[in-house]
This record gives sequence, C-alpha cells and structure tokens, in this order.
Amino acid sequence: MVIGLGNPGAEYVGTRHNAGFDVIDSLARQLGVDVKKKKFGALVCRCGLDDETLILLKPQQYMNRSGQVVATVTGFYKLSVEDIIVVTDDMSLEPGRIRIRPKGSAGGHNGLQDIIDRLGSNEFARVRVGIGQSGEQDGADYVLSRPDTEDRRLIDEAVQRAAEAVICWVKQGIGVAMNKFNVRNDV
Repeated sequence: MVIGLGNPGAEYVGTRHNAGFDVIDSLARQLGVDVKKKKFGALVCRCGLDDETLILLKPQQYMNRSGQVVATVTGFYKLSVEDIIVVTDDMSLEPGRIRIRPKGSAGGHNGLQDIIDRLGSNEFARVRVGIGQSGEQDGADYVLSRPDTEDRRLIDEAVQRAAEAVICWVKQGIGVAMNKFNVRNDV
C-alpha cells in the first residue's frame, strides 16, 4: 500500500504539504489509473503492478489525523507494516531532493507521528519529498503555502522521482530503491 499524505480540499492543492498527494497522482498517471473511489475515509485505488496488487491511498482527513484511515485500511486488507510505504513532504530536505527509508521516527512530522501511533509501529517505509526550510516564516504557514516558480519546478521533479522510487520499491525492494534514489542530484 502506498499512502500519500496531504490535506483534502481545493485550498490545499499545490501547497508544499500536499507533496504526498502529488506523488500518488503522478504514480496513478504512470499506472493508468484514477484514485477517486471514496472508501475508508480516503480516496483509494487498487491496481496491478507486475505481479503485485497495489493500493494507492490518499486519506481525506487533515494530515495530522491520517493514522486512523491508514490503520483501518491496513487491517481491512490484512497488511503488515512492511507492506506499507508512506509518502510525505519534508522541510529538512531542500526542494528537489527525496529520501527513502525502510523505517524510522516521525522526524517532527505530525502526519507520520499519527500513523506511527495508530499502527503501533514505525517499521514502515517512507519516501520524503524535500520542500525546503521555512526560514523566518512560521512552519505551518510555510507548508500550507504554494512554492515560488523555481521551488515548484524542483518539487515537481522530486514528485516524479518519488513516484519512480515507489515503483522501484514495489518491483525490486527498499534496498534497491534506496541505492538508486537516495543520491544527490544536481538540482
């Protein structure tokens, strides 16, 4: 299952905080599917990728409350935490960078923390899409704002690479995906 974190509603489209939703949308386009079915309090799509069944999920609660939806869907499909990858924004990465990890802490990300709390585990993979530091701006205001033209270009490129990284994860495993995509590109 691939979970993209973001906030529902037109006012959040294109914001830095919706990078996870953007990755799910990119992935869906690459797979030729739509993530539009409403179920479990999320937009969800089941599709195939090679011999694997893939569940694409965009929780429709505010990001900080994504955990219950993730726990519900995980239980419904009888998935283990090793079958999950969560895609989210990351202020500690500069725009254009992505980072894949097999597990870890929330790193100050409330959406990840809620998922960890609800699953009772941090043993799920994650792809973080760099959105850059807020600088003098309040962090909450920063993540809910839209990036300038240059940052938008860099974030869009990272979103595309993150979708490719998820496909690599599904086909070849987390180790191969990390080796291939956790490299610094000249962005």
